[in-house]
Amino acid sequence: MGYLKNPDEIYAESFAAIRRETDLARLPAELHTTVLRLVHACGMPDLVDDLAWSGDAPSAARDAIGQGAAIFVDAQMVEAGIMTSKITSKTEVLCTLRDPATPELARTLKTTRSAAALDLWGAQLAGAIVAIGNAPTALFRLIELIEGGGPRPAAIFAFPVGFVGAAESKQALIEAELGVPFMTVKGRRGGSALASAALNSVILPGNDDGGAQ
Repeated sequence: MGYLKNPDEIYAESFAAIRRETDLARLPAELHTTVLRLVHACGMPDLVDDLAWSGDAPSAARDAIGQGAAIFVDAQMVEAGIMTSKITSKTEVLCTLRDPATPELARTLKTTRSAAALDLWGAQLAGAIVAIGNAPTALFRLIELIEGGGPRPAAIFAFPVGFVGAAESKQALIEAELGVPFMTVKGRRGGSALASAALNSVILPGNDDGGAQ
């Protein structure tokens, strides 16, 4: 079989194809790098049709990471996909889903472990970056915490996935008007790969997206 084997060539051709097939015309230039990485992660150029955002989440996240702010994620799969070796600041990626306190807290709050885990973020949420790539209940809880006067993150990348609550949680974020920069994709689509890809677009040196800039 004849197929492309050189990893650098594969990488370059991938982003060349993405740029040919993805319509970025309606998007602000500051979002292009992140959007290209999202498309690269899922193989769906039409993702841009469902993209929603407020403010400049990539720049806000980049500034926060530069100051060593934490990155909070809802699932270990999101954490595993983040290129932490490229982070040059003191920023840590934190996931409290498996914290020993989470199961009991979920029972007390009568909610999912994914949602209860957010209550352990505490004051560290202020100025941090949040990436949700799995649980709609985590996004709903984040909105509740912020609307209730809790700490405000610097940026939110919201990509919960599924058939129950995913579309609704992202629509709730859009309608909440929290005043926090965010990026999300409407509907059921989402996932850990998208959440980590969004973070990687901010972390990688020079916003490397295979020659997009």
